[in-house]
Amino acid sequence: MIRCSKPSIGKLEKSFVNSALEKSDVGVGEYIERFEKAWSSYNKKEFGVACNSGTNALYLALKSLGIGVGDEVIVPEYTMVATAFAVIYTGATPIFVDCYDNLIMDEVKAERAVTKRTKAVIVVPIYGRPAKYPVVKVPIIEDMAQAHGIQPQGDIACYSFYGNKILTTGEGGMCITNNGIWANEMRLYANMYFDKERTMLHPKVGHNFRMTNLQAAVGLAQVMRIDEILLKRKKIQDWYDTHIPESVLMPRRDVLWQYDIQVPNNDLMKLKLEKLGVESRYGFKPMSMQPFIEGEYKHLNAYKWSQHILYLPVWTDMQEKDVKQICQYVRASL
Repeated sequence: MIRCSKPSIGKLEKSFVNSALEKSDVGVGEYIERFEKAWSSYNKKEFGVACNSGTNALYLALKSLGIGVGDEVIVPEYTMVATAFAVIYTGATPIFVDCYDNLIMDEVKAERAVTKRTKAVIVVPIYGRPAKYPVVKVPIIEDMAQAHGIQPQGDIACYSFYGNKILTTGEGGMCITNNGIWANEMRLYANMYFDKERTMLHPKVGHNFRMTNLQAAVGLAQVMRIDEILLKRKKIQDWYDTHIPESVLMPRRDVLWQYDIQVPNNDLMKLKLEKLGVESRYGFKPMSMQPFIEGEYKHLNAYKWSQHILYLPVWTDMQEKDVKQICQYVRASL
């Protein structure tokens, strides 16, 4: 089976992890701060707060803004469900906004959805395509899980470093921002909300969302290799664009996370590709279609696209022959 994704782990990652192991710094250690500084600096932000997942990065961003029960947060209809989960965890209500044909949230509809209860807007650069930014008077949080390498434009950018992402720490996340007050709150919430003196009296209910030093060691090495990784993924996108049937092409991406295509019937195509030995994944379903929401969804552009989108294997170390073979199987399955 040709897998959808594989991490790119090289000598530098192994060297940093071995260094941490030799010092017995498996939980807390120098690599956490170094990773935070490297990633925030690369993205031209002042503060970085590492945590244990991209979902919890979103949650920490929302918590740092004081969002909770009775508040509303605008969320794209077409996104990974973790974006909505993070809002629900706070007790706030997600308000969903439909997408364009490039799967990006309609920023004009987002502006119209703002009410007095709206406390934030979450934008998502789907599959590495830049988000559209509504003009609003509330903070904009970016779910950048699929967009490592795109320059963030909002108030807090949240990243996932799950095993299938452009950069990975196996599992993990980070929030970056220029607001020191928000960064401090995120750091406190992620680490049990300890006070400065560690008196074991905790001013607020915190969480155990810490990233380990071993994960951060991998993450730092990945940041140091990011130009190499992004350049190779751009080449992979070029190979796909050259060899894939034109009828399935979707708009080009600024960075390549996974290569999404449009097909007449994604259920049938997925089954055919599996029989040929190619793993593919469905595109996202509308948030309003999720069983825990039970909203109206059949009129949505996001629902229409959910029936046609698949994404194909991408991993940093793949070769053109791999892409050619996958494209041949797509052509045969059409």
